[in-house]
Amino acid sequence: MWNNSLAVPAAVASVSAVLLLLHTILTSSAVKVLYVRLFAPDPIVTDGTDSELPVPKESVRKSRITEHIASLGGPVIFIGRCVRLVCCLALLALSIYTVAVPPSSSHSDAWLNFSLCGAYAYTSLLAIVSVSQGMRLSKLACRHLSTILVVTWGVYVYRDVWPYATFILSPADAEGWQLWTKIILLSVAGVAVPLLTPQQYIPIDPNNPMDPIPEQTVSIFSLTLYFFMDALVMRAWRTKHISIDELPPLADYDNIRHLVKRSFRHLDPFQVKKERHLFWGLMKVFYKEYIVLFFMVIIKVVSTLASPVGINQLLHYLETGGRNATVRPWVWISWLFLGPTLGSIAFQWYIFINTRTMVRAEAIITSLVFEHSLRIRVKAETNKSADDVSGSTSAVDTPETASVIETTGDGESAESSTASEDETLRASSASVVSRTEPDRGKTRSASRSDGDKAVTRADDTTKNVMGKLNNLVTVDTNKIINSRDFLMLLEMVPLQTGLSIWFLYSILGWSALVGLATMLVLFPLPGYLASLTQKVQREKMKRTDARVQTVTDTMSVIRMVKLFGWEPRTAEQIASKRDNELVYQRKYQLLNLTVILITYIIPLAVMLTTFMTYTVIMKQELTASKVFSSMAAFDLLSACLHRVLGFIPMLIQGKVSLERVGQYLYKTELLDRFSQSEEELRIPQPESSSDVIRIREAAFTWTHENDGTSTPRSQRRKFTLRVDDELVFERGHINLVLGPTGSGKTSLLMALLGEMHYIPAGANSSVHLPREGGVAYAAQESWVQNETIRENILFGSPYNEERYNKVIHQCALKRDLSLFDAGDQTEVGEKGLTLSGGQKARVTLARAIYSAAETLLLDDILAALDVHTAKWIVDKCLKGDLVSGRTVILVTHNVALASPIAHFVVSMSADGRIASQGSLAKILAVDSNLSAQLAEESKKIEKAEEQVDDEDPDVSARSSSDGKLIVDEEIAVGHIGWPALKLYLFGLGGNHPYLFWATVIITFFVADLTGIIQTWFLGYWAQQYEDHEASEVKVAFYLYIYSALLVLVVSMFGLGYTNYIFGTLRASRKIHRELVTSVLGTTLRWLDKTPVSRIITRCTQDIDAVDGPVADMLSTFLDITADMVVKFGGVIVFSPLFIIPGSIITVLGGLCGQMYMKAQLCVKREMSNAKAPVLGHFGAAVAGLTSIRAYGAQESFRQESYKRINRYIRAAVPFYNLNRWLCIRTDALGGLFSTLLATYLVYGSGARASNTGFSLTMAVELIGSNELPTVSFSGMILWWIRVLNDLELNGALSDFTRIQQYLEIEHEPEPTQDRRPPAYWPASGDLKVENLYAKYSPDGPHVLHDVSFEVKAGERVGIVGRTGSGKSSLTLALLRCIITEGRVYYDGIPTDTLNLDALRYNITIIPQVPELLSGTLRQNLDPFDQHDDAVLNDVLRAAGLFSLQSEDDEGRITLDSQIASGGGNLSVGQRQILALARAIVRQSKMLILDEGSPTCSCRMSDFATDSVIQRSLRRELGKDVTLLTVAHRLQTIMDADKILVLDAGRIVEFDTPAELLKNETGILRTLVEESGDKELLFSMAQGAEHSP
Repeated sequence: MWNNSLAVPAAVASVSAVLLLLHTILTSSAVKVLYVRLFAPDPIVTDGTDSELPVPKESVRKSRITEHIASLGGPVIFIGRCVRLVCCLALLALSIYTVAVPPSSSHSDAWLNFSLCGAYAYTSLLAIVSVSQGMRLSKLACRHLSTILVVTWGVYVYRDVWPYATFILSPADAEGWQLWTKIILLSVAGVAVPLLTPQQYIPIDPNNPMDPIPEQTVSIFSLTLYFFMDALVMRAWRTKHISIDELPPLADYDNIRHLVKRSFRHLDPFQVKKERHLFWGLMKVFYKEYIVLFFMVIIKVVSTLASPVGINQLLHYLETGGRNATVRPWVWISWLFLGPTLGSIAFQWYIFINTRTMVRAEAIITSLVFEHSLRIRVKAETNKSADDVSGSTSAVDTPETASVIETTGDGESAESSTASEDETLRASSASVVSRTEPDRGKTRSASRSDGDKAVTRADDTTKNVMGKLNNLVTVDTNKIINSRDFLMLLEMVPLQTGLSIWFLYSILGWSALVGLATMLVLFPLPGYLASLTQKVQREKMKRTDARVQTVTDTMSVIRMVKLFGWEPRTAEQIASKRDNELVYQRKYQLLNLTVILITYIIPLAVMLTTFMTYTVIMKQELTASKVFSSMAAFDLLSACLHRVLGFIPMLIQGKVSLERVGQYLYKTELLDRFSQSEEELRIPQPESSSDVIRIREAAFTWTHENDGTSTPRSQRRKFTLRVDDELVFERGHINLVLGPTGSGKTSLLMALLGEMHYIPAGANSSVHLPREGGVAYAAQESWVQNETIRENILFGSPYNEERYNKVIHQCALKRDLSLFDAGDQTEVGEKGLTLSGGQKARVTLARAIYSAAETLLLDDILAALDVHTAKWIVDKCLKGDLVSGRTVILVTHNVALASPIAHFVVSMSADGRIASQGSLAKILAVDSNLSAQLAEESKKIEKAEEQVDDEDPDVSARSSSDGKLIVDEEIAVGHIGWPALKLYLFGLGGNHPYLFWATVIITFFVADLTGIIQTWFLGYWAQQYEDHEASEVKVAFYLYIYSALLVLVVSMFGLGYTNYIFGTLRASRKIHRELVTSVLGTTLRWLDKTPVSRIITRCTQDIDAVDGPVADMLSTFLDITADMVVKFGGVIVFSPLFIIPGSIITVLGGLCGQMYMKAQLCVKREMSNAKAPVLGHFGAAVAGLTSIRAYGAQESFRQESYKRINRYIRAAVPFYNLNRWLCIRTDALGGLFSTLLATYLVYGSGARASNTGFSLTMAVELIGSNELPTVSFSGMILWWIRVLNDLELNGALSDFTRIQQYLEIEHEPEPTQDRRPPAYWPASGDLKVENLYAKYSPDGPHVLHDVSFEVKAGERVGIVGRTGSGKSSLTLALLRCIITEGRVYYDGIPTDTLNLDALRYNITIIPQVPELLSGTLRQNLDPFDQHDDAVLNDVLRAAGLFSLQSEDDEGRITLDSQIASGGGNLSVGQRQILALARAIVRQSKMLILDEGSPTCSCRMSDFATDSVIQRSLRRELGKDVTLLTVAHRLQTIMDADKILVLDAGRIVEFDTPAELLKNETGILRTLVEESGDKELLFSMAQGAEHSP
């Protein structure tokens, strides 16, 4: 009985019954209670599979039958189960009938019939359970039922259907109509119903079910073949664009909240009990997915042998004429379709699970890093040397000035994978920064290693951290998810290699082992070349880093570059860096070509040695069946070689990135309250009812590594804040914190907020800030989100119109909002680019004031404000009703302004200790220095009040009526336009584009044609053994010819590709040069509308695409096109009639591709748009970590992050599913093509075996749809569509569209030879302006009207006027930065006849806040190496820098001092001194000084600097240097030779100060009369008149 296959169904049914019994016992309540008592496990997160669905209240009114059907998944599912029940009952009836009336011809054992009756009775019982019981039990019954029925169906197919496919077997069961009825019933019940019945939706969270998506409810058949995507594809095909809201909703198992709940217990350091490698945590999260992937790989590998086996057996049948054949030929023909199709289904399911895991892992890692970032300590860090950082800095990473939004998805870095793991929190993107210590070169008094600046200066801390964390969620996350296919290397390669060797051995004997030995000997060669390639790539990346850094620095200060006329020199500097980079790019490309050729030669050489051994040594005949089937196996071995070379570097990079993320999770210093070390949890917890704000006997540092001492380390002073006794702030009043720069004022606030490391200094040590009433914090470096102004102020609080309007009024924002068409609905933009520094400070203050918090911590909020606005804030806000009764701790330098409101004052000393505390009078009585400072500051404030311009500077970025910034990037809709394509195609060809493309195309076609002839020649060689005796076949001749063809293929492809490589280098150089020249030559108006981040992205990320992906994809596209045409031609040559079905299938494949590309284009753009806000929110949150934690807003930011991630997942899921939709269809079309061709060749054409083998080899899918593009014709259709899609969508030709847009922007006039000035010019600083009009845009209003004046060489002229009078416009007009009419003569030559770079190079302007480059001070003063150090030191001395620092100052600024990007590690005053020094170096005959805004006068540390600058301007400039000063304060220009007064763009007064003061009705006289220093100003004017 048991030897009969009919016993299998009964055996399976028995096993099922046992398993069901065990399941029933184990899930009983008694066993569960016992398990809990014995093991007490942690709460288990259920996936919802064991819970019944909650029944809605509406269902109470329904009938119980309807309610029951709904609980099983709906009527369609219920009908399917009923059909299966009927089939099972029918099978039971038939089996009973067979037992009762056995067929006369049946020889089966009676016991077998009884066992089948039992099996069918069991299946009938299970079918009844599936339609009658609840969801949990019915689903379990369905699984068992389907298994038993499909096994039974397989038994009958094997016994009674398979024999018809053979020549020697006959059906085992002769039951007549009963047999076929059983087979039909089993086919319906065991195959059709399970495949075609929809799935029942089971929510992950039964208490909160979501609307299911089609993927969760469609049948297995639809899910496997992706029919559920048809609706999306057709919708996209019919419409121009589909939005993200039209995409399928998010599945509940893809919701980030579920993913976090599922994964954090295995990944989050606070939930994982023991530290382990992050890889094992991810495996615990995704172990189910990888089990499925493991088995899919097995199916895929086994199915890859379908084509070799099918070709071998089919050709063997043709060779022998069917003698001794066991299986009929139509079986092998069908196998050519079914085998690859089965493999395709398995592999597409592999990719389906794989890409879904990728999206989930990306979301999980992003959420994990974000969650952990809420715990880390933001501290001032010591950067490593420039070389160290550059080695690990991405070439295409987001620059510091770039918004992370600009880096979509796919701004993947080429960051070296060998970087130290320590660099995770040390190296930042090209974005951040100074490449070395940001403090070196700064005076001790302004050192940012102190507590006062350690957190709030964004350039040194928050932006550093932001860049590092952005790297983790972009660069490292991408590398991690790109290494997800490790099963390809660890499982597929050895399994496929083993099966291929086995197959080759079975048909070629031990000669296959010779081929294997050849492969093993040659295998190290491509590995060695790959290692050389990696070395060259690393060197190339260093040059890329250098270029990117230069481009980033240049674009960050592009306005300065244009104002200084540095465009030609800067372009040359960048071009030089680019040329150095392209030298290594050429080496890399040529080495890569060598690797490609070697990997192409090795399989052919292996095949050649194998065939030579088989024919020459083994003396065997080489037949067509052996040749073409072994070729397929050799191709499989070649694919394994490619995988090894491709996946190993990817896996290494993924491992390094995993370790970097793990290093961040486990090694980053956390806030004390998150520390897991008991030693660090030493903060006593005061009574929760206590509302005292207190610090007692404690010390605070920025890192727990510091023990509280102040010993120098790494050239930086480790700051320690110390409170030796007790500090208690007054509740309900305003408390001031005063002290010199570096004394720890900001650190005191950070200590209260828990941001610093707490070190107890005594038994009674404590620190307490009550949080019950809420805490609000306004940072000195204002932090705003990329939201509207109103949303920034509300910050999640409910909107109260009356309170909101009060806040706007008291924070002096009313006038600012009137500047915007959209008012408070205006978006502040990336990093608040819409707002000035003062406006951002007041928005930050308004956020704190509007909040309901009882305690306000305000860090130097007055520093960024002019005196008038600061006085308004003090009088209206801090003295107002909204602050009354609230506890305010105000850090400030403005003692004079803030002293009237102070109830309690804390004075800090320079060593970080509390010098004194109490009332202001008490502090002044014991602190003479503070008293002197107060007196001096009061005088300065009085002088500052004399300023003419008493309003904030005009906002540079305007908004439209809806509040959106006019900086939207143009997004191309549809296909890539010809101008963008022409840019690259003609760039490749250089001066002879047609000759270049003819050469490339001809060589590619000849190489592919030779490769086809090579394959045909093997068949021709094998055919000789059919036509001649083996002894007559001249093996040597055929080996020589085959070798010659191999050499010709390699030579032609190498020649063509080498030509193509030099073309790509030519195009890269040309496009980069044109892009840089275009941007440098644009107008300031365009720069005002375009974020610097976007410009940097064009010059870095998009140029990187030009260098790499575009060139690679285009060459692949050309090669595949040539190969596809040649192979299709090869099929047609031997099967001319097959051109019709072949063309039809090709058209169908092309139609599928077009539909796919249309849908993919929409979804890709939506995915990119959804990815940017995820990174943008992440970057904004990291930039404001301190503020978020201070407000206690972590949860709201976490939920917002989840919302954005969910939106991204919603777009990403269909994006990858669309690929599966296309692949499964093109694979099916390829299999159909091969099957039809095989049918025609075997049954219709009478072709010989060698020709049939050649045609099938051209047509059959040999490797698979997702392998390297060395597949035959059927796979070429898919690859051609895929590469074309990648060219257009996935970061390839779309980059050219963006670059092309930047080549067509508005430009200033280009320099010409006839506009070059004479060599002597300018010999003097004479300036003459005649009838000058100016406007910012061609259709805009004039901002200057009929301006005429004359300035003699060496004169000092002050320019004054109220806001909007045209002062800045006049300076821009003199430099021709805006549109002008009229004439301006500089040293006698009209400036409109000069090249712009020549004009601006000979005029120097010092803006209010000078821009500096990242690098040394020497590079800032002399960026083009035109002067020696002696000259540079002289100008530093002349500018007054050395008078502000001593020789023995540890942090003194020298020529070798490192300057952070933008000069972030220097004060405004120091930056202006360096700008003055740079002006002196330039030796211009005209100097335009935009005097430092009143901001400087509010900073006590800058008073001395201001005096030095004024003294240097009076003494150090040459006698023939003309000085134009745009003044904010009258005292600055009252001793000038002349004063020019502007009003509404017109000159209203122009004369000497003394003469203007004589006019009692004049504007200047009025301003002086209103001043509090009238006598001094009059005396200065008279003194200037009498001075020589």
